[in-house]
Amino acid sequence: MFRAPAIFVSHGAPTFALEPGLLGSRLTELGERLASASAIVVVSPHWQTCGIRVTGSARPQTIHDFGGFPPPLYALTYPSPGAPGLAAETASLLIEGGFVATVDDERGYDHGAWVPLRYLRPDADTPVIQVSMPHNLDTATALRLGRTLAPLRDRGVAIVGSGSLTHNLYEVRRDGDTAEYARAFAAWSRHAVLGDDVDALRDYRQVAPSAIRAHPTEEHYLPLLVARGAAEDDAPMVIDGGITYGVLSMDSYAWGVA
Repeated sequence: MFRAPAIFVSHGAPTFALEPGLLGSRLTELGERLASASAIVVVSPHWQTCGIRVTGSARPQTIHDFGGFPPPLYALTYPSPGAPGLAAETASLLIEGGFVATVDDERGYDHGAWVPLRYLRPDADTPVIQVSMPHNLDTATALRLGRTLAPLRDRGVAIVGSGSLTHNLYEVRRDGDTAEYARAFAAWSRHAVLGDDVDALRDYRQVAPSAIRAHPTEEHYLPLLVARGAAEDDAPMVIDGGITYGVLSMDSYAWGVA
C-alpha cells in the first residue's frame, strides 16, 4: 500500500509560477514521487474562512487572486480534476476531529494551491481538493489539523501545506541583497524541522530569531505546522529553495518520501 507524503512548500510571490528559481525543478523532481498518489489535499493561507471549507467541485476553476503582476501570469491555469467524494470524506474526517467543516461546491484553487502544484504535478493529472484555513487558526490547532488529515495518507492522499518559510512583503528587495534576518530565521527553522523540535516550531514566535519580522502575520507559517502534524513519525527531508526578493525564503520540506 502506497503511503503518500506530507509536504510543506514555500510558494513565495505569485511570480514563482513564471520564475522557478532554485525550487521549481526540485519540486518537479519531488512531484515524480506523487505519481502513485490517489489525490492531493492542499492547505493554503489564501483561503481563510469561518470554520473549515473543502472544495467539492469536480472541475475547480483557477483563481487569480492577486493584482499588478505581469499579464502572462493571468493566462495560467491549473486544470486538475477535483474529487467530490474525497471532499465529502475529508469534511467528515474533520468533523470527527472536532472541527466545523463543510463542502464548498463553488470554490476553485487560489494561487497558494495552483502555483506550487504546477511544479509538483505539471500535467495536472492528480485529483486535488483544497482545505481552507480557519480565521482563528493558531500553531497548536494547525498541528491538530494536520494530525486530523494524516489518515488520508494511508489511502494514498498527499497532504500539502503551502505557505512561505518567511513572508514579510513590507521589506521585499529587488536588488538581490538578502536580508540577514530572513537567512537567520530560515536556518533556525531548518534546525527545528530536521531536529523534529515540534515544541519550538509551535512556539516559534517566542523562540525563533526575528520571528515577528519574518512573519508579521502568521498565516504563511501555519501550513508548515499542518504538514508537520500530518507527517506523524516520518523523518523530514529539506528542499533547499534559496531566498527570493531578499526576504522570501523558499525552503520547503517533505516527510515520508525516503
